[in-house]
Amino acid sequence: MMSSEERIMEAVKKASVDGKLSCTKARQLAAELGVPVRKIGEAADTAKIKIFACELGCF
Repeated sequence: MMSSEERIMEAVKKASVDGKLSCTKARQLAAELGVPVRKIGEAADTAKIKIFACELGCF
C-alpha cells in the first residue's frame, strides 16, 4: 500500500509534461487527491517539476 506522499508524488509525475505542471492541473490534483495545494507544490519541488502559469501565487 502506498503512503499518501507516494500517491501524491506519483500523481504529480504522471500529470507533468516535460518536467512542467500547470497551476490549474496542480489545483485539480489537490482536489482529486483531497490534499492541500501545498502538498502538490512540495511534491513538484522534490521531483524538480516546475509549476507554470500560476494564477494565485500559491507556488
